[in-house]
Amino acid sequence: MITAAPPRTRPWALPLVCLGAAVLYAWKIGDGQLGNTYYSAAAKSMTESFTNFLFGSFDPYGVVTVDKPPFALWPQALSTLVFGYHGWALLLPQVLEGVAAVFLLHRTVRRWAGEHVALLAAVILALTPVTVVINRGNNPDTLLVLFLVAAAYALTRALEDGRKWLFWCAFFVGCGFLTKMLQAWIVVPALAVAYFAGTTGPAKRRLLDLLGAGVVLVVSSFWWIALYDWWPGAKPYMGGSRDGSAWDLVFGYNGFGRLSGDGGGGGMMIMRNGQQTMSSFGGDPGPGRMFNDLVGGQISWLLPLSLLVLVVIGRRWRNAGWLLWGGWLLVTTAVFSFAGGIWHPYYTTAMAPAVAAVSAAGLALLWRHHRRTLLPLAIAVTAAWAFVLTSRDTSFHGWTRWAVLGTAVAAVAGLLVTRSRLTLVAGLVPLLLTPAVWSSAAAQSTTAGTLPAAGPATLPGGGPGPMPPPSSGGPRLMLAGGDGATTLSGEQRRILDYARRNGTEITLAVNAEAGTVAPFLIGSDATVIGMGGFGGRDDAPSVAQLDRWLAEGKLRFVLSSAGTPQAGPPRSPVQEARRRWIDQHCAVVDPAAYGGRSPAGQVRLVGGADTLYRC
Repeated sequence: MITAAPPRTRPWALPLVCLGAAVLYAWKIGDGQLGNTYYSAAAKSMTESFTNFLFGSFDPYGVVTVDKPPFALWPQALSTLVFGYHGWALLLPQVLEGVAAVFLLHRTVRRWAGEHVALLAAVILALTPVTVVINRGNNPDTLLVLFLVAAAYALTRALEDGRKWLFWCAFFVGCGFLTKMLQAWIVVPALAVAYFAGTTGPAKRRLLDLLGAGVVLVVSSFWWIALYDWWPGAKPYMGGSRDGSAWDLVFGYNGFGRLSGDGGGGGMMIMRNGQQTMSSFGGDPGPGRMFNDLVGGQISWLLPLSLLVLVVIGRRWRNAGWLLWGGWLLVTTAVFSFAGGIWHPYYTTAMAPAVAAVSAAGLALLWRHHRRTLLPLAIAVTAAWAFVLTSRDTSFHGWTRWAVLGTAVAAVAGLLVTRSRLTLVAGLVPLLLTPAVWSSAAAQSTTAGTLPAAGPATLPGGGPGPMPPPSSGGPRLMLAGGDGATTLSGEQRRILDYARRNGTEITLAVNAEAGTVAPFLIGSDATVIGMGGFGGRDDAPSVAQLDRWLAEGKLRFVLSSAGTPQAGPPRSPVQEARRRWIDQHCAVVDPAAYGGRSPAGQVRLVGGADTLYRC
């Protein structure tokens, strides 16, 4: 057990850390940034009706939900109701959630390892590049991290105050489940083992406590799932599911499919030197995934230090705090490294609290017991890894590698010749310098957050660095779900205006993936629906629904691609059925009727809609 630091603290330290985190997360969020337009459009649609809000409808007509529970979108929708529909109103809840996670991590680690370690852990979390990027967008990971840190806090209290707090721990994990489903449960083994090992009393009593917490976990995780599946009235189709049920979404596309790859494609379509290939979002599964070119710069800065600490703590593994944070880190790293389905590098923000806690506590441990042996080694290894990461693209703050190298040499030399605490403080510079620079650069970016990432941008949605031009021979992204566009093109605006003048209850149905539909929802108040959900493959609206709408006079115009798509994955049976319905019931509108079409040669998104039909 780490001995807590003396109670000689400075009351301004934690507020200063939280203020710094708030600046990183909130800087320039009002400069036209809307984050992930899929969720931004849904947050607007959710304000149209109670059912839309309750179930997270992507479109204002309530045709299909987003492909996750709406917990993370509820604060965003409420914020836009209060402040109006603006980028900063959408992202303000994310900023507050991110700062709350930093604060709560400090309060949690403080109970285990003392004030100084807790402050360092809070600083590390605040400066983790992927966390800064995520908290500046509107993906659900920000709220997930907050709930998981809250669960860790409750468990830490349970080790002191009894099983009441254990039940709160289970409740918070359940809330995390309803934010991002099974990903929240990854930490459950670490929480359970920490409680069983860290509390006294008969083993039977502890097992019964865990069983009771399991009941709370199941109820808090599945109440919304049951509410959706048993809802007696009209409701949007469950986006991402195969049969329209939330249960299928939990254990299919958003569940075991993420591990096995059976729930959907696990990568992105790119054009490389004119050839279409599939590339994984986070690189190939395996033990090196957390350190590869796509993921390493997001989270791995302190992973070598953390893993070294977990190796050398020895018998301290019996301590509940090490079981909690070390178990969280190891289990999450293992799952993320070997997941074979859809997996994004920004998911690693869920590792950041554990990396922060283990690194901070580990440095304190090494200072007390190994200051002239393992601590210099830890600083040297961490600095060497930062040098490697930065050297992968020296055009993006490449100067930091030399600064890290120089400060590491000085810190190691100081540790070998003196016992001053200033040497430990100096040792933090090579550990945190480059992540801090990358995080500061991320705070200057107003890039749309379809695929949020810190560091040099090589694909849309990456960090603040420059995009390679199409002629450079670099990879060109062809991303299902859209490219983060937030405004309508001139032609799209003309099409929408034409449909409004001549339309019915549903102004326009767009037969395309969500990224093509989102600008219509964000940039207008018209009743526009997306056909097929996020990737265009959901059975919503079904052919039978289209028949009813047509018979009732509710639908007249459909915007869709003409013919067979030239790029991207082949159409699914559902997409083919909708395509046949359009061919059988609708006729192409002469472009002259709405002012012509876009110039020839325009880059088209995969699944993009470029032809207006009248049905």
